[in-house]
Amino acid sequence: MSYHWRDGNRLQLLENGEEFFPRVFEVIAQAKKEVLLETFILFQDKVGNELQKALIAAAENGASVDVTVDGYGSADLHGEFVTAMTRVGVRIHMFDPGKRLLGRRLNVFRRMHRKIVVVDGEVAFIGGINFSADHLGDFGPAAKQDYALQVEGPVVRDIHHFALSQIAPNKPPQHRWWRRRVRQQTPGYGRISRGEARALFVVRDNDQHRNDIEEHYLQAIRDARSRLLIANAYFFPGYRVLREIRNAARRGVRVRLILQGEPDMPIAKFGARMLYNYLMRDGVEIHEYCRRPLHGKVALADYEWSTVGSSNLDPLSLSLNLEANLIIRDHVFNRHLHERLDHLLQTDCRRIPLERIIRGFWWRAPLAFLIFHFLRHFPGLVNLFPEHKPRLELIDADASPLDTVPAPIQREQR
Repeated sequence: MSYHWRDGNRLQLLENGEEFFPRVFEVIAQAKKEVLLETFILFQDKVGNELQKALIAAAENGASVDVTVDGYGSADLHGEFVTAMTRVGVRIHMFDPGKRLLGRRLNVFRRMHRKIVVVDGEVAFIGGINFSADHLGDFGPAAKQDYALQVEGPVVRDIHHFALSQIAPNKPPQHRWWRRRVRQQTPGYGRISRGEARALFVVRDNDQHRNDIEEHYLQAIRDARSRLLIANAYFFPGYRVLREIRNAARRGVRVRLILQGEPDMPIAKFGARMLYNYLMRDGVEIHEYCRRPLHGKVALADYEWSTVGSSNLDPLSLSLNLEANLIIRDHVFNRHLHERLDHLLQTDCRRIPLERIIRGFWWRAPLAFLIFHFLRHFPGLVNLFPEHKPRLELIDADASPLDTVPAPIQREQR
């Protein structure tokens, strides 16, 4: 499903768990009608426990509460943690759970990587922050740097429509209870202006919207005339994105990339560095964030275009996983995001000198050659991965821990 640009939205940038968690927990706990939540990771830690309390409070207020977690990222949810919520009516759906082999999770590809919260059809949150304690500074050196948005205004209707459709995607149209719930939303809410920002909700799936997020990135990079600033945790984009970034620098755009310097997965840093020479020799500035692992997925171009969401610029996000981003055209938000990223760049990043990359290029060149051809052909190679229809399963409150019952998931408004 495709959505349209919506005017009149109010956006608030939330940096890290310190800003995100208190706000989202407060909004959820005060829900009166409905909570829809999707996340890749939900851990049973202090953040998960606070989310649990907020969801239980919403359910006890009479709100309909649906939580969708990924079967890979959230495979270790404890039964008692889940049962405490399902007992009061919270419905917890697991996206495509898989069995382990020798204790290892093998269902790595085509994961539900979105991070979306919609409360009462009026307030939405979207970004890259999972519900886990490693998004808080007191977690230690491994705490993640990340961003999310609080959204109010007409675009929330699109986010709400999408999130609601995902918990019953296989119902025939005449039986889709979620269609009735969309119609029951406050009349005219989609026309209420809450701010000045123009926004577009964009998703990536493995059906009709395989390249939507990538295409918006490509168009913004091609249109850039002054500045381009991308902060992305896992930077290993397709060949088209690399080429357009290089071309932007060639035509005089100041291109700055903020990438991982202290990665949570060392291979992410190794892969990104294989691309440095290709980009830097045409003037792209590369800065590595060194304070802690970078987990953000944000970008801005010139003085109006910005994006915040769940999509990394790597093969998993661009070609396999289910993702969601908000594309924004607003001068005020663009300026604010630029100020935050520029401060990060000036205080906690080190710029990589071209001389350092050239010094070791002799041994990287053959590997870089192979990587470029891999990236060029990866969209075609994706079809070689085994493809199956993902399952959405509802966790049963009366079953043993993490036992599930298969969809369809059917119930009426509480």
